Amino acid sequence: MRQALAISYHGQAYQGWQSQPSGLTVQDRLEEALARFADRPISTVCAGRTDAGVHALMQVVHFDTEVQRENHSWVRGTNTFLPPDIAVQWAMPVPDAFHARNSARARRYAYVVLESPVRPSVDAGRVGWVFRPLDAGVMAEAAAHLVGEHDFTSFRASSCQSPTPVKTLQPVGIRRRGAYWRFDFEANAFLHHMIRNLMGCLLQVGQGLQPPGWMREVLQARSRDVAAPTFSPDGLYFLGPVYEAAWNIPDRTAAYDWLP
Repeated sequence: MRQALAISYHGQAYQGWQSQPSGLTVQDRLEEALARFADRPISTVCAGRTDAGVHALMQVVHFDTEVQRENHSWVRGTNTFLPPDIAVQWAMPVPDAFHARNSARARRYAYVVLESPVRPSVDAGRVGWVFRPLDAGVMAEAAAHLVGEHDFTSFRASSCQSPTPVKTLQPVGIRRRGAYWRFDFEANAFLHHMIRNLMGCLLQVGQGLQPPGWMREVLQARSRDVAAPTFSPDGLYFLGPVYEAAWNIPDRTAAYDWLP
């Protein structure tokens, strides 16, 4: 029987999603909790791996098990054994053909930035930070150069294992609420560090350090050397994968509601 779960987590204390020998990852904590609840080992597959310090509001995972429980039991039972910064949001049985990663047709992320002359305090680790004022108009102009199918080599980490740097990016959403900026990204897939590298460039433009047309030059150069430094992971949130409606997978969780 194949089961799907949605997980939310604050990633600051973890070395990313994927299991490592240190055991200090979200996957390690989740599989430990599932094993304690189900009283047997359980191996999970996720929709999208997140880096150290990155958060998630709807990380979808699937696993195969002979254990049968009600949906609410998987949620409450697993959460009993999880640390406070990780929580199962929902659970549901899915067809064997469903695959958390391969069935996703797109993935969504948001990046939250605090614009303030003073660094974050109560929201440290949850937002990125700039001390110079940002200009929405020039950032939108720069972001428009990224829309569509492109070779995103300039925004790719050297350790990226994707077989191709060509990805298709939807229009980037940029909006402000008070001192906080939110940037929304959706693509068929993302390269390692791609969003953090895009954010580094967008914020250079937004602070007046580069003109909007510089983004096109960086994209066309297909060289990581010409782009801005990789921005902090603190404000990056994996909103979740996008599936075909036929799978009946929820498209959001309660964890969304606090995000600016």
